[in-house]
Amino acid sequence: MSQSMYFTEEHQLFRESLKEFLKKEVSPHIEKWEETGTIDRFIWEKFGEMGYFGLATAEVDGGLELDLFYTVIFLEELQKINSGGFAAAMWAHAYLAMTHLNKNASQYLRKEYLEPSVSGEKIGCLGVSEPFGGSDVAGMRTTAVKDGEFYILNGSKTFITNGVYCDYMVVAAKTDVAAGNKGISIFVVDRNSDGVSANKLNKLGWRASDTAELAFDNVKIPAVNVLGEIGKGFTYIMEAFALERLVMGINAHARSGYALEYTMQYMSEREAFGKKINQFQALRHRIADLYADMEMCRQYNYYVVNKLDNKEYAVKEATISKLRSTKMADEVAYECLQFLGGYGYIEDYPMARLLRDSRLGPIGGGTSEILREIIAKIIIDKKEYKAPKR
Repeated sequence: MSQSMYFTEEHQLFRESLKEFLKKEVSPHIEKWEETGTIDRFIWEKFGEMGYFGLATAEVDGGLELDLFYTVIFLEELQKINSGGFAAAMWAHAYLAMTHLNKNASQYLRKEYLEPSVSGEKIGCLGVSEPFGGSDVAGMRTTAVKDGEFYILNGSKTFITNGVYCDYMVVAAKTDVAAGNKGISIFVVDRNSDGVSANKLNKLGWRASDTAELAFDNVKIPAVNVLGEIGKGFTYIMEAFALERLVMGINAHARSGYALEYTMQYMSEREAFGKKINQFQALRHRIADLYADMEMCRQYNYYVVNKLDNKEYAVKEATISKLRSTKMADEVAYECLQFLGGYGYIEDYPMARLLRDSRLGPIGGGTSEILREIIAKIIIDKKEYKAPKR
């Protein structure tokens, strides 16, 4: 990968050591984890030991407090081991669950949940989407009713990455049903609390990760487990969505880069009609188009990362990143499978899995349809999204 204005020598060294780590510690287990749908616990602690879960966490909480381009490298390299599911389990912990802890956890919750998350001793998940409405956050039906020193949680969440094997859940619920999106709050819920159950979903792709439907039946949550302020949950979720969408945009360009690299290598070795197939103009030019699309998304995504790194509230840009990058990644996966011919359709080659894993891009973390509406609101209706006041 070319040096760019965003990456220093330290970044490159970090990339090399991460590559080594993934090759040695993760790649040998990927097939087993894809087959069983269970990721062994030891790998979380190894990631923790290396500091990989603490890239964006403050030093006082055991993290490394590094700029966001370290996160970019973390995400990019995870896409190159060809298991969207394994990658998702890692980044859903570090950038969905932990983002809320980093931003809004009290001292007590930092000690109890954030520090063990950095070390990989505790695994987290984020519960926002519900069976009756995924992207419609304001329409959620899960409730948390105050009862003395506790809140009583009832409802359900679905499509929750890490929901089955996690230790804690960051859960959004209505604390004031009449107040619309002003009545949503966020709680940290222990996975083994009474009344919590998880049902594992059977997915097209992301086979290594556990995706759950969660049910909460009169779950008692201590009031000290509230994240930030009561009633501010919707704002916190909207703020975190910018990072989540950018994460999925980065995953998309990285996955596509990997697919193109693999495919070009294959085409340089495969012969038809007496010449390598990378010498046929129809194929060469299609690769050129796909590469150009990938490169444009990549550079745009770096520009958005830079904005977030400078504490700008880049809702529009992060939304565009996910919308365009995931669409591009699906095209790249589809075409690269075609370039491999019959082998593209065989599970022993990487493209079949990559195609399935890629397909979640335009769905998870806000569907492309919802993203277009958000962009339309910003550019047509002149709606402004503002960062929460702290």
